[in-house]
Amino acid sequence: MTNTADPTASRTEEQFRDAPIFDADQHMYETPDSLTKYLPERYARAVQFAQIGRQTRIVINNKVTDFIPNPTFERVAAPGAHEKFFAGENSDGLTLREMQGPAIEAPAATRNPVDRITELDRQGVVEALNYPTLASLVEHSAADDPQLTLAIIHALNQWMAEHWSYNYADRIYSTPIINLSEVDAAQRELEYILDNGAKVALIKPGPVNGLHGWRSPALPEFDPFWRDVEAAGLPIVLHASYPPLDGYIASWEPPHTANFMAQSPFRWMALGHREITDMITSLICHGTLTRFPKLRVASVENGSSWIHPLFHDFEDLYKKMPQNFPEHPHEVFRRNIWVSPFWEGCVADVVDTVGWDKVLFGSDYPHPEGLAEPKGFWKYAEGMDVRRTYDFMGDNARRFLGLPIANPDPSAATTTTR
Repeated sequence: MTNTADPTASRTEEQFRDAPIFDADQHMYETPDSLTKYLPERYARAVQFAQIGRQTRIVINNKVTDFIPNPTFERVAAPGAHEKFFAGENSDGLTLREMQGPAIEAPAATRNPVDRITELDRQGVVEALNYPTLASLVEHSAADDPQLTLAIIHALNQWMAEHWSYNYADRIYSTPIINLSEVDAAQRELEYILDNGAKVALIKPGPVNGLHGWRSPALPEFDPFWRDVEAAGLPIVLHASYPPLDGYIASWEPPHTANFMAQSPFRWMALGHREITDMITSLICHGTLTRFPKLRVASVENGSSWIHPLFHDFEDLYKKMPQNFPEHPHEVFRRNIWVSPFWEGCVADVVDTVGWDKVLFGSDYPHPEGLAEPKGFWKYAEGMDVRRTYDFMGDNARRFLGLPIANPDPSAATTTTR
């Protein structure tokens, strides 16, 4: 079972497509004041937008980043503009910029919840997780100053609560961010977002820099935070973010740019899925998911090709040192982790290892590397029966958030494939 770009492969015209969609990967385009409106006065100059030549760049703590080419989002690449690249349909050898076509004005649906509801109705999507876009660079760019990082993240969360709300009409679930550089600060941020109605939170997959230097957020010192998360029943998303390995990559080739559209083939290969693999490995090996077995954690926009190698390595290591694992790593993964494979990827990577009850659909709308239309997934879909269509296209995400499922047929209930 593998996805394919051939619209006639692995499916029939009669394939069931009417399951109510919960899109687990949609995004907002923040306004420029999202990082600054609620930033404390002492940090007033820590976040700036600067005109450098013809380009606007974001400057955080006096460091310029070009990871996001246009951080004001006044003009953006059209949704799905990079589809052919990520589907492996680039026989002409075009760059991402050449493939994407002319920039467009940011769709109104990316800027506010009222227009997003209209867009969801047009797309045929019932509910969606709605992630910030600028957040992907903030924690990386400000990491050398943990206090500044915490301040920016809290300011963004305040703006998000005001501008989008964390739960709009029980359809748009926007994801506030929790930075784990300091345990007590993370606990305070958790309390803030819960008080403001958050149904899900976003955590950057990677180590954090705090009072004790860089370390894994899954070490026992972070247990007070994870205990609070488990007690609140709050699901956590680990969404792809600014890669933390820039320094390592720069040892191999000149760091001429961080802009993902201009990354070299070596950078694409070397980065791979290291950040999510290491984060999941840390949560399992450092014992967080065993100490707090009711945690619900989802990997989103990190693909799924890393799962088979990780399961293989866990099995091999467990045979060598079972005494170091209070539970088999596979069972921990299957109990606690949900995965949203890339739309062009292989859903079977998740099915064969984790099971159908842990796989989520995500379109990545409105980003250029996503699908222009969530229903465009059917071009790449495997043949799924009614039960699996309900599960993958929506009900598994509803289970992840603790919401009522849409499938009314008890005979089509999920059974996990191992």
